[in-house]
Amino acid sequence: MSSGAGPYAVSAADVTAAAARIAPHVLRTPVLPCPAVGERCGREVLLKMESMQRTGSFKIRGATNAVRSIPDADAPRGVVTHSSGNHALALAVAAAARGMPAHVVMPANASAAKRAAVERAGAAVVTCGNTGAEREAAAAEVERSTGATMVPPYDHPWVIAGQGTIALEVLAQVPEAATLVVPVGGGGMISGIAVAARALRPDLRIVGAEPELAGDAAESHRTGTRAPQRPPVSVADGLRAALGELTFPMVRDLVDDVALVSEGEIVAAMRLAFEEARLVIEPSAAVGIAALLAGRVGGRTDRPVACIVCGGNADLARLPWLVPAGA
Repeated sequence: MSSGAGPYAVSAADVTAAAARIAPHVLRTPVLPCPAVGERCGREVLLKMESMQRTGSFKIRGATNAVRSIPDADAPRGVVTHSSGNHALALAVAAAARGMPAHVVMPANASAAKRAAVERAGAAVVTCGNTGAEREAAAAEVERSTGATMVPPYDHPWVIAGQGTIALEVLAQVPEAATLVVPVGGGGMISGIAVAARALRPDLRIVGAEPELAGDAAESHRTGTRAPQRPPVSVADGLRAALGELTFPMVRDLVDDVALVSEGEIVAAMRLAFEEARLVIEPSAAVGIAALLAGRVGGRTDRPVACIVCGGNADLARLPWLVPAGA
């Protein structure tokens, strides 16, 4: 678990240790310039392309750190999680690489493409209701019946530390960056990044980006009290979760702001990435770009802003500018 240093569930030392642990199993993703976005918002924009990561998203980092942290005596019983897709796939792949079984609870409204990918990776998939409570209850029952190790999608020290390794890479790749934009769902990525980045670059502006329809992180940051999950309806399906007990304090204390974007802004940003930047990204990965395009990030404009493009597992049969909302 955590090294125990500092006030949070994860320390910068935990992130450094995770980086060494996962290095043989994950990619060091590139940072790419994006003039299509930069020209529209009047600043240099660099994209950290976690959409090019193994399994198509940043989630392989936390999943691999968790799987590789499980003691040998517990490994044969496998792992269990609940996830709308990217964490599910990452955990299935990470478990298979260690020869462990994986049990994945997925909500009924999860992307069909993501569910199929999880099944191809060899995980046993259980369908549940769409709320966070329903997902957690179903996963707890699988944990009880199998003895598998629970690896939640974001609110766990192993997972948070693994996601935080993004910060170590992006700050080495773009040391001159003044601002870092990070999509926010359950907060595992932004909290791990914030812990590591504050140790390396206390002056860095860290801004979360969140759908308005899933705006609990923005409310939590503003009020200092953890807000409940919103109805799971945003097109950015990977960001529908609410902040967890472990991630909330880090977001509250270490993140400068959380910018909200509309569904239309998310879809427009995703379409721009496809058509002008030639980047295949999923709606959740477009949320940071949308915040930049809407002028809601702030900070210095004379130095680069780095934006985490968190996933590329788009359902090409249901691109949101081709499929009516709710269809």
